[in-house]
Amino acid sequence: MVDKNLFPYDLAVVAIMKGEEPYVKEWIDYHLLAGVDHFYIYDNDSTPEFKKILQPYIDANIVNYTFYPGKVRQMEAYNDAVKRFRFQCRYLAIIDGDEFIFPKSKSTVAEVVDEVLNKNPNASGLVANYIIFGSNAEEKADYSRGVLERFVHHSETQWAPLVLDKESPVGTSGNAIVKSIHNPRKVALINHPHFAVYLPGYYAVNEKGGLFSLNRKDLNFPVDFDKIVINHYMTKSIEEYHQKFNRGAADGNDKAYTEIEMRFKWFDRNEVFDDGIVKYRDARRGALIGKGGGGIESLFARKQINLQKLFNTLAQNLIPTTFATTPKNFYDDKAENFLTCLHLSGYLRGKIFDDEGAKNFEELSLNALLKSLQARVTIADILLLIDELPEILMMNYPAVKKIREACVQIIPQIMTTYRLNNHWQGFTELNYILKLLKATS
Repeated sequence: MVDKNLFPYDLAVVAIMKGEEPYVKEWIDYHLLAGVDHFYIYDNDSTPEFKKILQPYIDANIVNYTFYPGKVRQMEAYNDAVKRFRFQCRYLAIIDGDEFIFPKSKSTVAEVVDEVLNKNPNASGLVANYIIFGSNAEEKADYSRGVLERFVHHSETQWAPLVLDKESPVGTSGNAIVKSIHNPRKVALINHPHFAVYLPGYYAVNEKGGLFSLNRKDLNFPVDFDKIVINHYMTKSIEEYHQKFNRGAADGNDKAYTEIEMRFKWFDRNEVFDDGIVKYRDARRGALIGKGGGGIESLFARKQINLQKLFNTLAQNLIPTTFATTPKNFYDDKAENFLTCLHLSGYLRGKIFDDEGAKNFEELSLNALLKSLQARVTIADILLLIDELPEILMMNYPAVKKIREACVQIIPQIMTTYRLNNHWQGFTELNYILKLLKATS
């Protein structure tokens, strides 16, 4: 278990966006109220107006902006975010600009995720079902009002046409589709926009704690959203739907965007009135900002990182590792925790007055990481460490050489497990890494 106070951000969101200029401010503002601390936004060839809208959030350190032009870059962006930012945020949600995460209570998103995942130490992702909202009979775009107010009718809860017929768009599974919120340090790979491949021994669950099976692709059926749901404003008005699909698909699958009129008719679901997300947003705004308390910018100060608090948390985690009396089992299953300490120490370098203290914590993190490798350690934590090795091996501390040597000893054990389980891709990758480590020792 990693100390939750070691992260600059408790919950962050990553999204790759194009053409979301009319909607992105509402999307960010809503999620700030819902408890999101930070956004990693990849700009896939939007107009200059897009960054102009984001600039106040960038300046306030609410948005990390990356210009990301080109075709078929969605999975690339997600994997880049997991790799670069997995030690900055405790949880990472991966959603689109037309998707709003809605906790079905007064809770924040992270509080709901905690409630579900804390019941199972091997659960490292929460999948939340879609609910698909229709056009509300709007034909033209009305940018004078927000998406949440304009579209308040959605499909029947269990609308999930799992058996496709000739009249249904290819790949449609209605509200059975999910999006995911992850512990990004347990993610091995993002190869689908709706879920992740996790490191060995870890998996995703639905809001009831049930195992989410990749064998069912991105589907969780029957549909559950008593605790949390993804409001998917897929169509908006017919004018906006045409604009959306004329931009092309983020995953390059332009064939799915043919016959727009038929697809709009299919997804334009308006059977149920539901303004719950508006009431939730307004209640959160009232609680956090208050009446007459100003705009969303008044939350910016609360979203800023408390560097001193992070430094103190590092001390609490690392000072016990300096005592000779600390028992060996203190280091059991702590590799992820000490890797997080290592990254936080590096993050604080140059940001706080006591830079020498942050440097000392960096070395203490490496020493503690080494001890964790000599204690009880999971395959998942070893694989996480291996992924971080290129950066670690460039550090000039005595423990680095010993960490390399420990990896040389441990990797063959994992390779044996892979061989016995016919996991030849993993076996081959580790064999290549092992040869590199031996050759550069």
